[in-house]
Amino acid sequence: MPAVDLIIDHEQRGGVSRRTFIKGVIATGAAVSSTAYLFRSSGVFAETLTQGAVERLITLNVNGQQRRVDVVPHETLAMTLRYKLGLTGTKLGCDRAECGACTVLIDGVNRYSCSTLTHTVRSQEITTIEGLEDSTGQLHPVQQAVVDEGGFQCAFCAPGFIMSMVALVEANPNPTRSETAHALSGNLCRCGDYNKILNSAMRAAEYARRRA
Repeated sequence: MPAVDLIIDHEQRGGVSRRTFIKGVIATGAAVSSTAYLFRSSGVFAETLTQGAVERLITLNVNGQQRRVDVVPHETLAMTLRYKLGLTGTKLGCDRAECGACTVLIDGVNRYSCSTLTHTVRSQEITTIEGLEDSTGQLHPVQQAVVDEGGFQCAFCAPGFIMSMVALVEANPNPTRSETAHALSGNLCRCGDYNKILNSAMRAAEYARRRA
């Protein structure tokens, strides 16, 4: 008997042919796909897929403004500020929380932005060096003190030091030189101008007391 006749005879006797089996697999796959599509459309399937995922489009409070930005899960605040928001006053030096060039204020506390994940500070106030001037354009006492004292040589580290000085004078408007050195110990100056930097910080505290 020819092969085709054998298959037909087998099917007629109620057996499961290869053709029938394949057609059944295809039908089952189509049903599963349709079910997944329906769940996806209703939001049930999508909700299951996104459980534990981190929202990428977030709002940050930076220098008193609400800024919407697309952030990947492991993106650091330094990268977001510089390359997403254009706030290049925040410098990238060592990029491993050692030099302090990336220092910003988060709820008034000086922190390394290169080791802070952007997603962790969504509900906090972030201040960069661009946000220190007041609405009239007047420099912050720390900025003015640095200008008056000529506190830096190459000034690459200046923004980070300035942000740490701001945190210092706001927490302690009358620091000793030793307290100032301790407060700034998390920032490094490649040029080694620490004496002039300390002079600037002491002058900054003096200016801050005058404005208080």
